[in-house]
Amino acid sequence: MITRTLLAMTAGGLLAACQPAIPDSGNINTGRGVGFGDGSFEAEQRARDAALAGDGSYMPAASEVTAQPLDDGSPEATAAETARVLAATRPGGASNGLGNDAATNSGVTPVNASPSNPPPAAVNAVGISNENNFDAVSGQRSIQDDAARVAANRAQYQVVQPEALPERRNVGPNIVAYALQTNQSVGQQIYSRIGFNKARKFERACAQYGHADQAQIAFLEAGGPEKDRLGMDPDGDGFACDWDPTPFRRAAQG
Repeated sequence: MITRTLLAMTAGGLLAACQPAIPDSGNINTGRGVGFGDGSFEAEQRARDAALAGDGSYMPAASEVTAQPLDDGSPEATAAETARVLAATRPGGASNGLGNDAATNSGVTPVNASPSNPPPAAVNAVGISNENNFDAVSGQRSIQDDAARVAANRAQYQVVQPEALPERRNVGPNIVAYALQTNQSVGQQIYSRIGFNKARKFERACAQYGHADQAQIAFLEAGGPEKDRLGMDPDGDGFACDWDPTPFRRAAQG
């Protein structure tokens, strides 16, 4: 009986020694979780949420931060960094740098900007003009001279009184008044026309005028619209050479 008990205890001990240890995934005191090493689950979750939100609160791990020193901002450091960038962008290593030679600037040699370059020379630095220089102006004329010049200008000032407009002289028929006095439409016969070769006379008479308004004035001066001696109104509507009174009537109606 004792032998069986010892054998059972020995077998149970061997089985316990072979079983792997189970990590603590629920320790409420440390807050650590499976797979997070020494960090807590809450800390890892906050870092993940901050990285996804992109609000700048995420701090990288120490392994992500480089130890390269920052530029001190001195002119020498700026010139060295500029030279390094130009050397890195040099096309084929044959020129002075991308955009820093005449070949890449349409044949024009660019200005090589550098803190070590001397300042450019001032061009035509003559100062202010004499018109804006009080000392120069005071040497040319005095206050009394300016007062005399103002008085001379006032003496030459003249006030022109308005005059009545001249009366309009009779320069021929008024086609605007004629258009407003009539109410027939273009092509509507009002006056009788008798004769032969109306179309031929019409073309020959109207060819003498560069505009229909001129032809209408000549038509009215020659006795129109009742008479048409020149054959300018073969359809008898009172309008010569296709003259149209419609624009004048619309203008009067507003």
